[in-house]
Amino acid sequence: MNVAVLNEEVQDYIERHHHKDATPLLFKKPIFEGVSNTELLQQLVGKQKCKKKLPLWFGTPGIYYPPKLNLEQTSSEITARYKAEIVSGERLVDITGGFGVDTYYFAKKMDTVVHCDINEELSRITAHNFSVLGTNNITVLPANGLQFLKEDAEKIDWIFIDPSRRNPEQRKVFRLADCTPDVISHFKLLMGRTDNLLIKTAPLLDLSQGINELKWVKQIHIVAIQNEVKELLWVIQNGYQGNVSVKTINFTHSGVMRFDFDREEESTAVSTFSGPQHYLYEPNAAILKSGVFKKIGETYGLFKLHRNTHLYTHSELCPFPGRRFKIKQTLPYSKKALKALRLQKANISCRNFPETSAVIRKKTKIKDGGEHYLFFVKNSEEKQVVLHCEKIER
Repeated sequence: MNVAVLNEEVQDYIERHHHKDATPLLFKKPIFEGVSNTELLQQLVGKQKCKKKLPLWFGTPGIYYPPKLNLEQTSSEITARYKAEIVSGERLVDITGGFGVDTYYFAKKMDTVVHCDINEELSRITAHNFSVLGTNNITVLPANGLQFLKEDAEKIDWIFIDPSRRNPEQRKVFRLADCTPDVISHFKLLMGRTDNLLIKTAPLLDLSQGINELKWVKQIHIVAIQNEVKELLWVIQNGYQGNVSVKTINFTHSGVMRFDFDREEESTAVSTFSGPQHYLYEPNAAILKSGVFKKIGETYGLFKLHRNTHLYTHSELCPFPGRRFKIKQTLPYSKKALKALRLQKANISCRNFPETSAVIRKKTKIKDGGEHYLFFVKNSEEKQVVLHCEKIER
């Protein structure tokens, strides 16, 4: 960490130029004494990346930005605030602290928080930023979090771990055993130091696989932003033997969609089926990830189009945690039927269908976008049909 970057004239430059392409700096002479253009570029790129993801950091003067990879791997403010609502108590240890966004919001719920990260440079940057942000109940340690747990003697109410999902070749991984640190092999140590463990994993991790590999799973939180799943959060409670509760949440511009259920409820729920009626319902990404395909229809009184087509229908417009459409017409899947629509543009989705949207676009020459929505699906009678819809805005 180069403290010269925090000089007033350097900070003023960053504030005035962060919205521009800073790459040409690499080919120019240094602008400031004691600050290389590479270091300046890191700050400019960092501030750019934080504008939407971390608006508090972006809008706070004197923030020091780490390398781009550290910012790409950090939680957003939205997901960090959500995680903080899960925990409570006196002391939390974040053993993979990183840039400290999660740690910062944990500190708003806990009396004290310990931030561990083996990267000494990143720890210095994070400690500086906590000071700038006015946080005084976080202890930053440039240390291996697992080693800290072995040596620490104080009571820990919660441990948070966000294992790195990159292998030594910097390729992305998602299986628990492939992440660093390996939660499975260190599970005994973790649960020997606390009764409550919160794990953040890759969205690709299969829920059943995670439950099988981990003990005492109490809750799984599936967090999506703008209909894209960003995080899976696993709440482990020492000795817990009950049903696994799944909580889905989707943060959108128009509001927050939530749907919670127990996995046992899904196993006993029953789907009812129907052909397309007046309205079509598409669950949001968090719900689709959860696999709650029977309970969601049962809860809202909706009919499924097919056992493997996770779309729902009803003759009436109902509240629903996902997108809603008015079905204008139902067509057989044929070149003649599609040609009769005379559509140059449409949003195409394929569900339980033998062809992809890319293949269909190539065949029909229909471009992406516009106000028309075409769902290519298999119905309850095993027939391939096309639903021509218009979206219902919230």
